[in-house]
Amino acid sequence: MILDEILAHKRREIAQRRSQRPLERLPEARRPRPFADALRQPGVSVIAEFKRKSPSGGELRPGASAADVARTYLENGAVALSVLTDAAYFGGMDDDLVDARAASGLPVLRKDFVVDDYQVYEARALGADAVLLIVRALADAELRSLLDCTHSLHMDALVETHSADEVRRALDAGVRVIGVNNRDLDTLQTDVSLAPRLRPLVPAECIFVAESGVSTPEQIARLLEVGADAVLVGETLLRAEDPGQQLRRLVSAGAARGMRV
Repeated sequence: MILDEILAHKRREIAQRRSQRPLERLPEARRPRPFADALRQPGVSVIAEFKRKSPSGGELRPGASAADVARTYLENGAVALSVLTDAAYFGGMDDDLVDARAASGLPVLRKDFVVDDYQVYEARALGADAVLLIVRALADAELRSLLDCTHSLHMDALVETHSADEVRRALDAGVRVIGVNNRDLDTLQTDVSLAPRLRPLVPAECIFVAESGVSTPEQIARLLEVGADAVLVGETLLRAEDPGQQLRRLVSAGAARGMRV
């Protein structure tokens, strides 16, 4: 299974990074920007993602500048960024996050495979305002510990689920922002109906984010109907001839009734 392979590699990578730069040598960072609050707007907010490649999709936008893409996202209605920093499987780099955050001023999610507190401190040192925590990759005690660590640094966590049981586990852990990934991380198959189906399981006080596979205004409109707070969109923007125009179409579809975009 691809997720197990990635996680095994990630644990080896963390051990190496920790030995090269221990926790006490990580630089301090300014107080995070409010990631969760940025998603609490009328309609469906768009978290726009920058990533270089994926195991299922290959290279997405060869030669792209994280800073240039982030500015495009800012100018066309994104409320937050997601930057994929995993190098081995997604071609990412820490500098992509640093550059995107500096260029846009938007709050940024560090999207990676977080299994150790060290990665949360490292994300904060890079300037990340939130981290991704994948329920399928963590035992319940690990999830709670990583949530506690994240919140102690005044950061937010987008806690990713893919089933009703994972939603329950996330809620039991006390999450504030819960995501449903339409893509199965074991098979890499995508079902865009999953997030709308699981939406009723998440209470209104939690911020609900749909992830993966959303590419059309019609899909955004459906998420608006079921009460999703936000959507995370990456590949459809990065593959578009005009990412800004594509983003504007999605932002417009997610606008609350009666609002003009």
